[in-house]
Order: sequence, then structure tokens, then C-alpha cells
Amino acid sequence: MRAAVIVFPGSNCDRDLAVALERSTGKPPVMVWHGDSELPDVDFIGIPGGFSYGDYLRCGAIAANSPIMRAVKQKAEAGVAVLGVCNGFQVLVETGLLPGALLRNASLKFACRDVRLSVESSDSVFTRRYNAGDVLTIPVAHHDGNYFIDDDGLKRLEDNGQVAFRYVEDTNPNGSLGNIAGVFDAKRRVLGLMPHPERVTEALVGGTDGKALFDSLVESL
Repeated sequence: MRAAVIVFPGSNCDRDLAVALERSTGKPPVMVWHGDSELPDVDFIGIPGGFSYGDYLRCGAIAANSPIMRAVKQKAEAGVAVLGVCNGFQVLVETGLLPGALLRNASLKFACRDVRLSVESSDSVFTRRYNAGDVLTIPVAHHDGNYFIDDDGLKRLEDNGQVAFRYVEDTNPNGSLGNIAGVFDAKRRVLGLMPHPERVTEALVGGTDGKALFDSLVESL
């Protein structure tokens, strides 16, 4: 599997994502600077967490207009798998590659802790190594992770099976509608996820519940 990781000013989880990908693929991904306008021939694109452009305008809003995002959108439309984690999820929403919006946490406080997630579907390139109903422990670290979508949009997500992960109710860290922690696009080739699976791919640093996501990509792609 050939992978690329996009790097923005303010990214702080790009190396974490690269290490997780290398652990599953056996080779380092290509690190692509936000100012580039072209992507190499890859099977997968990762958009990492952090504070792209310092989140000075709105989380992910400036990054969504970086030159490289035009190429990411073209690749996604051609079927290349794309994963956005935390700030990367916000970027994907801002570009329109995923529906909905990510609002300020209901507590108005930064959330940084482990949460429990239920896997809603194993029918995707990201989740085939999981079983629907599996409960994972994954860390979060965000201030604007409160997922919202209008009633019609929520119905479409539910009817089309586009909810990828939900917070187990008592661990919802941000007030997300329907406890939604991650969503797919309609083709299930783009995934946005607020928790950080790349931080739990090695037992020595806290757990391995995220590794199956990257192994799923390798197996699928």
C-alpha cells in the first residue's frame, strides 16, 4: 500500500500517523507539504491532527483551502482512500468531502482522555479488521469535536450506514449528536474520526486498539 500524509503548519500528529502507517505497511509514507499542488501515485492519504494554521479562523477552514487539498479532493473523487483524524476530520468537513460540522465541545473545555468507541460497521476499507459492535479504547484531544448535522443529513447518514464509530454513551467527550465519533462519505472511501487511532498501535505506548484500522487499509488496498 502506497501512502501519503499531508503536513500543514501547526500539524502535531503527522509523525504519529506516519509511524502508525509504517508499522502496518512496512514502509514510511510520503510526507507532502500543504503548499504542494500535486500528490504522488498513492492508494491512501492521511490528514493528521493538530492545529493547522493555529485554528485562527475556524478549525480546518484555512487548511481546507491549501493548494494540496485540491489534489486531495481529486484523488478522493477518483476513489483513493482518505482518512482525517481530529483536525484532519475538521479539514475534510470544511472541504465538503464529509457532511456535517464540528462545533465547540459542549463543556467548552479541551477534552484529552481515553474514550470508548463502538464500531458501527466493518464494511469499509478502514474497518474490515473489526467486527460491528466491537468496543475500542482510543484517546481524544480536541476542543471542537462536537459533531452536528441537520435532521435530514442525520437520517441520510443513518440510512446509508455512514456512521463509522460512536462514543459509548457515558464517554462522549464533546456532546456529539447521536454520540457520533466518526463518519464515512457515501462510498465509504473517506473517513473522518475525532479520536486518535494512530496513538494506540503499540502496546508499549498505551494500547493497540487502533492498529486494526491501519491493518484494514493494508489488507484492503
